[in-house]
Amino acid sequence: MASTNLNTFAGLSLILDRVAEQRDEADWVLTQGQAAEARYLLLDPAGDAFLHHDREALRWLDATERHRLLPRAPSSLLGLIEDRPHFMLVLDEDDDIAALEAALGARRAGLREAGLQLAADEAGLFAYTKGLAHWQRETRFCARCGAPVQLVSSGHRAQCTNPACGRLHFPRTDAAIIVIVEYQGACLLGRQAVWPPGRYSTLAGFVEPGEALEDAVRREVAEESGVIVGDVHYHSSQPWPMPASLMVGFTATALSPAIRLRDGELEDARWFTPQQLIDGLADGSLATPTPLSVSYQLISHWLRERTGLELDALTPTGRTR
Repeated sequence: MASTNLNTFAGLSLILDRVAEQRDEADWVLTQGQAAEARYLLLDPAGDAFLHHDREALRWLDATERHRLLPRAPSSLLGLIEDRPHFMLVLDEDDDIAALEAALGARRAGLREAGLQLAADEAGLFAYTKGLAHWQRETRFCARCGAPVQLVSSGHRAQCTNPACGRLHFPRTDAAIIVIVEYQGACLLGRQAVWPPGRYSTLAGFVEPGEALEDAVRREVAEESGVIVGDVHYHSSQPWPMPASLMVGFTATALSPAIRLRDGELEDARWFTPQQLIDGLADGSLATPTPLSVSYQLISHWLRERTGLELDALTPTGRTR
């Protein structure tokens, strides 16, 4: 059964109307951008956002600031929140970023750093903006004929400029599964060699062409750990614009506990009982993934279902290495 808790970056549909059907109405979009109540989320060329210097909140530009400081910067419409238009602006390498920081009384932060510090709606908007900006930056030429493309639909489509082609390109999201596997009261967690000592996480991997999500769960778990999975159930999903993924979370049941690691996949994988998780977190020998990720939420859900305990209460600040 899916969790009722929203994952980080999720839940934008509760506040944001993306007005996708109006993105091609250039005059309407222009009017929205000139409205006094319009707001602009500013990203630097690396995809970091501008935050207030003295608090954990996005430093939005109003319409006056946008036209005074960045009059020629192209904007992309994100949508409406309570009828207030929200846009994205992305700086290029030639912009004087330090001067902008000073003029706005701002600082910059990446999504991983700011994601858990921002209010949920702003974290989601930052993630949305970062994902769209990445796609725009990476989509410069037509994949069919190689001609340059130009952004249309207020930045949500890219059209080939070759009249003989004219192909439309759409923002890409790569689906990946992530799963907590259980066998007789224990959960399967693995670790990669490059992670800090003690960190274990749920298993994950990208979905391949022609593959159902449930089949991707079974294949990835078998490839990484040798564990054979039977039942698979959807839990929740999370946009993960690092740079362009959708993490689709599952719970699953193993048919046997046998682990057979393969070269190049995981450094270690093991079964953890609830008590082993609790003890490892208590003595510092075990570290969970960051609460930013759906992996943390999957572990939290599993532990809550088995013990009634909250993972947040067992994971002091700094323990999520």
